[in-house]
Amino acid sequence: MPPMTSVLALGDIAIADVAALLAGYGLTLSMVDDDAPIPGSYWGEPEAGLVGDTVFARGDTPVHSLLHEAAHLIVLDPQRRAALHTDATDSIEEEDAVCVLQSLLGDALPGVGAARVLADMDAWGYTFRLGSARAYVEADADAAWAWLAQRGLVDARRRLRLPPDLRLAPPSRPA
Repeated sequence: MPPMTSVLALGDIAIADVAALLAGYGLTLSMVDDDAPIPGSYWGEPEAGLVGDTVFARGDTPVHSLLHEAAHLIVLDPQRRAALHTDATDSIEEEDAVCVLQSLLGDALPGVGAARVLADMDAWGYTFRLGSARAYVEADADAAWAWLAQRGLVDARRRLRLPPDLRLAPPSRPA
């Protein structure tokens, strides 16, 4: 597990907004007690976990972790999603696209934003060829953007396509 750093935790934001965002994609957020093990956590606590269409988390789960794991479920077809437990990665291409998608999902959450998700990814220890998550998303992720576009998750201007019934507060924007 990466070293503990000062990253935005789920308990720092409105959990109802996170649950609504996930529900828009047909996912369920299941909160577990603060000291309880997190089911389906690949890296162990406090990282989010996956079982079927459920994302498990605690108040100390990093938001970027929860969004990363949720993004894995969002890109899966229903058969893969139903059978999933803990390890969602199917390919390098999928993993790359999920890294982009998690930042876009952060931008959809009030009080989070893509910039915070990308900074927290760096603080947590993600590594990218250009040195940062932001540089990857902005200058090195063309294949990931195309992968997301082919699946209808982003538009031609590289904006997240939210589910039509989803209603959240306006997204935060970095200053």
